[in-house]
Amino acid sequence: MIELDDIDHALLRALSRDATQSAGALGKLHGLSQPATWRRIRRLQDAGILKGRRAILDAEKLGFGVTVFLGIKLATKGRVSLEDFERAISAIPEVQTVEHVLGLYDYRVRVVARDLADFERVLRRRIMTMPGIGDVEANVLLSEERRPGPLRGVAS
Repeated sequence: MIELDDIDHALLRALSRDATQSAGALGKLHGLSQPATWRRIRRLQDAGILKGRRAILDAEKLGFGVTVFLGIKLATKGRVSLEDFERAISAIPEVQTVEHVLGLYDYRVRVVARDLADFERVLRRRIMTMPGIGDVEANVLLSEERRPGPLRGVAS
C-alpha cells in the first residue's frame, strides 16, 4: 500500500470524473508540471490503484433501453461450480456485470435488453435454462445517478 497525499487524491478525483484528461492539463489544474503529473499517474497505476481507463457507453442510445438487475440464487441440488456458472452467464452478450454477493442471493447480474420483450427472451431462453439456476428476482432500472466512487468524501 502506498501513501497518498492530497495531490494524489485530487488527481484520482479528476480522473474518476474524466479519464481522458492529459497529464499536462491535470498538472496545470493542480500546480504540477506535465512530467511530475505523469510520474504520479504512473505510480498510481503501478500500485494498482488506477486499473485502467474506460469509456462509458450510453446503452439506450445503442438501442438497449431496458436495464434489469437480477438476484440469482443457485440451486442446492446438483449444484454447478461457481466458476462454471460465472463463465456461462458471462458468455451471454446482454449480461454486463456478474457480482458474487452475500445475502439472499448468490449473484447480482446486470442485464441490458432492447425492451421488456427482449429481456423476457434473454431470461427465458438463456438464463433460466442454465444448469444450477434456482430462484431469480428481477428489478428493472428506472433511473441511475453516477457517483465518482469512494474518493467523494476525501478533502481536495
